[in-house]
Amino acid sequence: MDAEIPLFPLGSVLFPGGHLPLRIFEPRYLDMVQRCHAQGHAFGVVALTQGHEVRQREGEGFRREAFHDVGTLARIEHFEHDQPGLIHIRTRGTQRFRLRSSRCLSHGLWVGQIELQPDDAAVPAPDDLRPAAQQLQDLLAGWRERAAADELPVQPPYQWDDAGWLSNRWAELLPMPLADRQRLMTMDNPLLRLELVVDRLDALSGSASS
Repeated sequence: MDAEIPLFPLGSVLFPGGHLPLRIFEPRYLDMVQRCHAQGHAFGVVALTQGHEVRQREGEGFRREAFHDVGTLARIEHFEHDQPGLIHIRTRGTQRFRLRSSRCLSHGLWVGQIELQPDDAAVPAPDDLRPAAQQLQDLLAGWRERAAADELPVQPPYQWDDAGWLSNRWAELLPMPLADRQRLMTMDNPLLRLELVVDRLDALSGSASS
C-alpha cells in the first residue's frame, strides 16, 4: 500500500478484532475522522513511546511525539457528531500494519506509508488452554449485568475456539505494561500469544486466591 494513511497515536494498543471507543476534540483529528467516516476509510492506531495523546505545547512549539512502527487499522463503526468540536466514534481493529515511513503535517496530524501484515492463521485453541474461553465468557456475563451491550469491551462476532481471537481479547484486558501489550500484538504466532496470556491469567488468578 503506497498511499499515506492518517495515524492516531494513543497510549494504548489496538488489536485486530478489538473494540475502541474514542472521544475526538483535537482539531488535528476532527477533520481526519470526518473524512474517514464519509469515505469509509480506515486510520492507523499506533501506541505512543513518547509524548501524550493530546498534543502538548513546549516553548513556542510542541513536545515531541514518537510511536511504535507496528499498529492496527481502525474502521469506524459508529459516529456521533452532536455538538461542534466534539465527535464520538466507536471503531474496530482490522489488520495489523508496519510503518514504512511517517511524517507530521503542519497542523500536527501524523500520516504514514504502511505495509499490511498477514492476518493470524486460524488455529483452534488446544484443550489445555480452552478454559480461558470459559473464563472470558463468565467475565462478559458479569459485565452484561452492569453495562449496555454496545459499551462492553468485548464485542461480537465471538470466536471462542480461535486461538488468535481469544488471545487478543485477553491481551487487551489483562493488566500489563504497554510495551508487553505491544509485543503481544506484534507476535505472528497466535498459539504462542495465547500461551503467554494464559500464563498471565493463571498468575493473576493465583495471586488473587492467595
